[in-house]
Amino acid sequence: METVNQNVFNAFAKELLAKRQTHSCTASLKIEAIEYLNSIIDFLFPHFSNKVYLTEDDVISKLQLLKRDLIQLIKLLNGLAPFNTEEIAEMFIRKIPIINKMLWQDAQSIYEGDPAAESIDEVILAYPGFLAITIYRIAHEIYKLKVPIIPRILTEHAHEKTGIDIHPGATIDSPFFIDHGTGIVIGETTIIGKNVKLYQGVTLGALSVDKSLSQTKRHPTIEDEVIIYSQAVILGGSTVIGKGSVIGGNAWITQSIPPNSVVYNKSEVRVRSNIELEKTIDFII
Repeated sequence: METVNQNVFNAFAKELLAKRQTHSCTASLKIEAIEYLNSIIDFLFPHFSNKVYLTEDDVISKLQLLKRDLIQLIKLLNGLAPFNTEEIAEMFIRKIPIINKMLWQDAQSIYEGDPAAESIDEVILAYPGFLAITIYRIAHEIYKLKVPIIPRILTEHAHEKTGIDIHPGATIDSPFFIDHGTGIVIGETTIIGKNVKLYQGVTLGALSVDKSLSQTKRHPTIEDEVIIYSQAVILGGSTVIGKGSVIGGNAWITQSIPPNSVVYNKSEVRVRSNIELEKTIDFII
């Protein structure tokens, strides 16, 4: 190897080793995080597991196993792992009953709100919106405990599976209804109230992506009982969609809307006369 190249490779090796020591998450972190997620989903819903829990003691024992497994998962963060891992795991386990209650409310809401849904079981097993909400609710509780990276791995897994991108930092009350869902984006500082219904392609985003705004509220607030139809875009941290409002498809909103408003893009159909038609034809095949 020529001297010049040797020097280049030596510099590269030094930089590579420094990076690997500084950013020391292991290859198994993502795999283990998704396996942990699936173990919670299997535990909450018999639809995904053949495991049978016969007694209350069985359930409580499983909760202790989930606590143990979360401690092991967080340790995979290596240098990024919080120092109070056991305390975090205990606090998360205490949230599981609340997560479970909210998810059953979500499933019930989707069943009652979608005429195509034949049963709650169908919603749980087959609806991508419900899967995205399930993963978000688990990731959100871990996010609130200030565990880095893992919550985002979980919601990005949901994004891959469903096309629905919910940041784990978003605050979403229950029940929450996502109909279809593909293309929905919900930003980190979004706040969503009870009985809100979103259709596919809705964006609840920021007006600016400047890094200096990372600690500010950048995404909108959606109050209770709002319906937002497909492809609507609502932007800005100070934008509030008032309770009971309906936002039509393809609307673009960057300012607050009072409660009980109806906002929509007007579709205009204009029938042209024969004379106008003759004048406007201008194409080449």
